[in-house]
Amino acid sequence: MEMMKSMLVAAAGMRAQAERWRVIAENMANASSTAAAPGEDPYRRRIPVFKTELDRATGVETVKVSSVVKDMSEFREQFMPGHPAADSRGYVKMPNVSSLIEMADMREAQRSYEANLSVIDNTRSMLARTVDLLKR
Repeated sequence: MEMMKSMLVAAAGMRAQAERWRVIAENMANASSTAAAPGEDPYRRRIPVFKTELDRATGVETVKVSSVVKDMSEFREQFMPGHPAADSRGYVKMPNVSSLIEMADMREAQRSYEANLSVIDNTRSMLARTVDLLKR
């Protein structure tokens, strides 16, 4: 039973990292999205918020994405005087998305996902070996 619990925890971690990956993909897809008109805000970076949750049926704590919040850091400005969203100075507000940060977050999410997958693979292998021993 304990091995099954470890697989449940790892599976929850994989689901949380997959959700995190989706949010990162949205951020990267909108890294160049500007506002349609002067004075409007462009796309604002989003950040997943994780929380632990007790699974009452099994008694284990798992992780999940509880919400996705907006990053309230400042927007970048880029000089583009001919752009429809340019202000009177010729500057356009650009999203507060940094491709470098998003790539680092994506790599971290990938490593966490792979670590949880490794837990499931190892647990499954241990269960198979136990069954083989019991057959003898």
